[in-house]
Amino acid sequence: MKLTLRSFWPDNVKLQQSLVSSVNYVTCKEVPDAYDYGYSGNHSYHQQHPPPDGGSNGSSCAGDAVMIKIDVPSPVPSEPRFPKEVGKTCMALLMLGFNFILATVSLAMVHDRVPNRDTYGPLPDVVLDNIRPVEWALNVSEVLIMVMVNSCVLLITFHKHRFIVMRRVFLMMSLLYFMRSITMYVTVLPMSSTSYYCSPKSNATTPLEIVKRAFQLISGFGLSINGKHTYCGDYIYSGHTVTLVMGYLIIAEYSPKKFWIIHWLAWCASLTGVSMVLLAHGHYTVDVLIAYYVTTRLFWTYHTLANNSLLLKQNGHNYIGREWWFFIFRYFEKNVRGPVPLQYDCPFPIPWTKRALKLPNRDS
Repeated sequence: MKLTLRSFWPDNVKLQQSLVSSVNYVTCKEVPDAYDYGYSGNHSYHQQHPPPDGGSNGSSCAGDAVMIKIDVPSPVPSEPRFPKEVGKTCMALLMLGFNFILATVSLAMVHDRVPNRDTYGPLPDVVLDNIRPVEWALNVSEVLIMVMVNSCVLLITFHKHRFIVMRRVFLMMSLLYFMRSITMYVTVLPMSSTSYYCSPKSNATTPLEIVKRAFQLISGFGLSINGKHTYCGDYIYSGHTVTLVMGYLIIAEYSPKKFWIIHWLAWCASLTGVSMVLLAHGHYTVDVLIAYYVTTRLFWTYHTLANNSLLLKQNGHNYIGREWWFFIFRYFEKNVRGPVPLQYDCPFPIPWTKRALKLPNRDS
């Protein structure tokens, strides 16, 4: 790339003299691209345009245009830097752990407030009233949950910007668990299933009893397939639906777009898992609908803010900035400007090469 400077200087300006003295001679006419600034009389341009004053470093033009061509190397575009910020990722993980424990404590307290199943039957539900409960369907749903979770872990592990993706997943799941711990506590619904086993209620719920229940729920990761989830009342909204929908959204967002078959398989697995929850009468239909709505709105709102750096500012025209969790989002995302590229690598060195494997980047 050539940079051309054109200016008009009078004869008596000292800057012109210093500029002229830095080159052999300067003419008032445009210098050709093949011009040799080391003066040589053999060049055709020198023969047609001899230097003024017999080759001395002077200038015969007064107040005329002076053209200087400078070869400037083309700028090399630099890839935007996405900081790892491992400390923030660990902080988001702690937030997730805290809110998961909060949700289990909320369920442990709600268990004793669930209406007696012998007195209060299930609420009218347009879906549950028209299908018979299938006990094994809930196990199928939880198996699909484990498949989706492990798939997301594998995807995030090989993502080049894995710490950013992990931080986002931890933060969104912590927000969902926090809101769920509140909604299940403020409104307790009757049992939706007539056959699901619930542990006996306690006449006086002591803090020690709540801690025991919470520890039992945490040891089973909140799943009933391992026999640890024997406390009832966690209806609004469905945790199974949250996990399945979030798993599909993560796979669709952070995997290559050309892997559409995997996206469709993840979508089918999520839909099947949610359907199995309803088939087992594990949740009311309204629990599933609320869970889907809350999860998708949070995911899409979060990534809309994260992918548009201008929305990091909270002003009168940015109504998304009025979300109650916006200040948390801005702290975790202030150094990540723009969408995270779909790039992948191996996080650990290969034994026989002693270095990390570089996977091909796929942005489409």
